[in-house]
Amino acid sequence: MDSATSELGAELTPSDAVPDAADPGGGPALPAARSDRTPLAHGAETGLKIVVVGGFGVGKTTLVRAVSEIRPLNTEELMTQAGVGVDETTGVAGKTTTTVAFDFGRITLNERMVLYLFGAPGQERFWFLWDRLFAGTLGAVVLVDTRRMSESWYAIDRLEHHRTPFVVAVNRFDDDTSAFSLAEIRQALALPDHVLLVDCDARVRSSGKHVLITLVNHLYDMALARETTS
Repeated sequence: MDSATSELGAELTPSDAVPDAADPGGGPALPAARSDRTPLAHGAETGLKIVVVGGFGVGKTTLVRAVSEIRPLNTEELMTQAGVGVDETTGVAGKTTTTVAFDFGRITLNERMVLYLFGAPGQERFWFLWDRLFAGTLGAVVLVDTRRMSESWYAIDRLEHHRTPFVVAVNRFDDDTSAFSLAEIRQALALPDHVLLVDCDARVRSSGKHVLITLVNHLYDMALARETTS
């Protein structure tokens, strides 16, 4: 796993930030399409599943797009009048598209192991999909928007219910003036000390890389701890 995490870092460091295009959804700007797509290694035989969850408009699609080595699968659709009064858009009033199934991306850890990223839909009406996405998941990333921290509760609750290891990543939005510290966010979310909490910018590849490496290292440490006590 040490070699896996180091190669994950090497894979995701072509640049600290990818060129951004304005996000019509009102969240962080989305990275422009890249041409440096990496084919799946012929010897790849182990797939590791990671799910990215969080509230509506928190940046899940942006994160998957930023770090994926392939052109990601997105299921975004235009928001319509039918969603008025159903989808909670407080704080993301300018958002015009939404994920209706899931996002999918891929990152090669090494010649034999591949990380598969699944971005879950954020609206409450699609939460029924989460339990199915969690099946077979190695670990998860919970993205948090400090302007709407209460929307993180359900994601944390479901992951704890499934006993799925996770890390919490605070996606700092440009118009967020709260400037809450990580200690304040940990207290607000009632996160125990063993749950790792990091800052991130979902638009920036290196920042997304840091979140994923933090999760993979956390999973590795948990596996070692289980071996030690068994």
